[in-house]
Amino acid sequence: MGTGTDTGTDRGAGADPHRTVEAVWRIEAARLIAGLAGLVRDVGLAEELAQDALVAALEQWPGSGVPDNPGAWLMTVARRRAIDLIRRNERLRHNLAELGHRLESGAGEERPEPDEIEDDLLRLVFTACHPALSMESRVALTLRVLGGLTTEEIARAFLVPEPTVAQRIVRAKRALADKGVPFEVPGGGELAGRLAAVLEVIYLIFNEGYSATAGDDWLRPALCEDALRLGRVLAGLMPGEPEVHGLVALMELHASRSAARVGPSGEPVLLLEQDRTRWDRLLVGRGLQALRRAESLAGGAPGPYALQAAIAACHARAVVAGDTDWARIAALYEELAKLLRSPVVELNRAVALSMAYGPEVGLGLLDQIAGEPALKGYHLLPSVRGDLLFKLGRLEEARAEFERAAALTRNGRERALLESRAAAC
Repeated sequence: MGTGTDTGTDRGAGADPHRTVEAVWRIEAARLIAGLAGLVRDVGLAEELAQDALVAALEQWPGSGVPDNPGAWLMTVARRRAIDLIRRNERLRHNLAELGHRLESGAGEERPEPDEIEDDLLRLVFTACHPALSMESRVALTLRVLGGLTTEEIARAFLVPEPTVAQRIVRAKRALADKGVPFEVPGGGELAGRLAAVLEVIYLIFNEGYSATAGDDWLRPALCEDALRLGRVLAGLMPGEPEVHGLVALMELHASRSAARVGPSGEPVLLLEQDRTRWDRLLVGRGLQALRRAESLAGGAPGPYALQAAIAACHARAVVAGDTDWARIAALYEELAKLLRSPVVELNRAVALSMAYGPEVGLGLLDQIAGEPALKGYHLLPSVRGDLLFKLGRLEEARAEFERAAALTRNGRERALLESRAAAC
């Protein structure tokens, strides 16, 4: 994972230098910021130094050409800027002797040791997802410093104004600095809690791409790809953590269905109606392999992500929808409910019970959880109720539930689907 990654960019005279720099940045940004943060111990400062190096590349590469080792070139420029900054900044003067020696000794275009880069990347992951930050700030900062996305791209992905995203990133970096958050991987008992926060951020990014909460698009594939890339990197950095592999398995298996989840006009296609020949078998294979790794590491006590991946695997193994082992899925949801105690998990368990044992059984569980505060305003509750009532022939009740679900969702494609189901009643 050295900084000398081959970008595969066109270095010919006709190449657009701005596109070339952008491609290099996407590949090198996380490693560059991680390496700099390891030196200056400040994520915000590290990103500023990396951005300075990017500006230098935009100024110089159109005339000089793309260097053979663009990542090392960017690191060299950023390190030199760090030295200049330290010399100018009275607040950091006491660090000059120590940091100056470390920076000067690596000022050439040599590649850092792979282990050193991986350590810095892992530290950056845990710093960007620190619990001291709000979830919105963690997501924005993670996509910025690890995903290499611009503020504009993050804003477009989450359908929020660009200044809002910019403020979240600025606040996140300021909070890390003000609280003196160490640039480190937590140890001992703290690791499990911090790792859970990291996994939550990555999965939130994936889910927003897989089922967009708002807007006119049902899928945002770029966000799914960013989350998958982050998950795979984390699995490489923490190969002994079962839940990391569980999350990767879950995302791979869900992503395998992406092509079949959208119809010709962009409309959602529900799971049981999907053409399973369009599922990506390569991603299915990768997901099942990651699940086996998670299960072997867990030693018979799978965590929440591994359990959800096992549920997704039941669908992946069914060649046609009718082959799905719904009794097994219902049992897995029961195990998951014991770990998470979430009404959303119970909602999904109700669906599985209805498929395995009949809609009356599922509706009975829905009636038990209907008053949960967490489900108030959650459009999938009336959507599922509508589906079960429809199967029981209670069409007027079903229509009312579908209409309520349509009014609650903020996604245009999903609203249209729910309205059509209401009309079908």
